[in-house]
Amino acid sequence: MAEDLGIRPGDVAQLGVAGAAQRGAVVGLGGGEPSSGGRLRESERAELERLRAEAREKDKRIRELEMGRDACKRFVALGHVRWSGVSTATR
Repeated sequence: MAEDLGIRPGDVAQLGVAGAAQRGAVVGLGGGEPSSGGRLRESERAELERLRAEAREKDKRIRELEMGRDACKRFVALGHVRWSGVSTATR
């Protein structure tokens, strides 16, 4: 389903990493050792912010696609009513 929305499997994995970091898990985003005390290093913080922004953009795109899908469903339903000979005035 993610591929149908144009989301690559690696993107989903990155979102999982960002979610873990938001929940307070210590995650070494930069490939090195996590900083002491469970705090993120500057490079980790920048990466996390980039991932969060990317997730926001993807969420926005998903909402747009869902709205388009819903509009198409209504359009098809309306067309079915008109073509089936059922009057829209009786509904």
